[in-house]
Amino acid sequence: MEAQLLNHIRSLPGTELIGDDAAVIGDRLITVDMLTEGVDFLLAEADPRWIGRKALAVNLSDIAAMGGIPRWVFMAVALPRYPEVPLRYTSGSLGDASGSLEGALELAEQLLSGMQPLIDRYNLVLAGGDTNTWDGGLVISITVIGCVPEWGVFRRSGGKAGDRIFVTGKLGGSILRHQFHFEPRIDEALHLNEHYQVHAAMDISDGLTLDLHRLATESRLGATLYESAIPIADDAIILSQQSGRSPQEHALSDGEDFELLFTVSPQEAAKLLAVPPFELYEIGELTIEEGLRMVTAEGTVTPLTPRGFEH
Repeated sequence: MEAQLLNHIRSLPGTELIGDDAAVIGDRLITVDMLTEGVDFLLAEADPRWIGRKALAVNLSDIAAMGGIPRWVFMAVALPRYPEVPLRYTSGSLGDASGSLEGALELAEQLLSGMQPLIDRYNLVLAGGDTNTWDGGLVISITVIGCVPEWGVFRRSGGKAGDRIFVTGKLGGSILRHQFHFEPRIDEALHLNEHYQVHAAMDISDGLTLDLHRLATESRLGATLYESAIPIADDAIILSQQSGRSPQEHALSDGEDFELLFTVSPQEAAKLLAVPPFELYEIGELTIEEGLRMVTAEGTVTPLTPRGFEH
């Protein structure tokens, strides 16, 4: 649905919608993400502090995808009047349907508590927002405003044929733990922006193949992945034992990895690999031929269907 809606918005007069992770307005970056109970988390199963952290971290990941510097945070939240949260995560008032709003207030405090370490680490300012209560589940929307660094920003549309494709970490199985505990790649993105010529970038939120397809499409190119080079997370292996899908399938399509996906020239790739500044993996290259392909370990080239989470 999201792709169709974006195409419709692009067709409207007076709109300027660029397919990047954040909007660039002057020297500012602006991004917003909304998390909803039942889709992005289960309030009855997740520590509210994890949920608050994730809500902020996904937005910081968008700023990282642009190579930017996060600065200001705005939070809008619709709190369930009587949240059902396991008592082990609270001081006791949450889940008490006594008719008061104490549970909703404590839930909000827990969400903010989860955000605080990221606010402190990246020297952010919680500048405003909005709060409401209702009879539905928890909805939390975060807006982050960042600054464009002196080196400019990354775009999805800047890829060039022959570019090497990199990711900054192992992929797959994020539903087990990683979705709540990942570190936004702010520092890595700023280092890349200052010291290397990155042609195109985004973060992996909906799955490697789906997001790579989006990046390649914005660059009017295709992409080839090397099967033996795909970095597979330990949790993808664990999850495969439950799901019946291979670890590689999870790595290619699970989503919520929030690693940087970026492309550089072969020359810049050689510099990166000679002395890697942090964990990274070269996984393929951009091609003139559109669409996605996989080169298997045996050297066979097969078409690859983009798969991931469709909003």
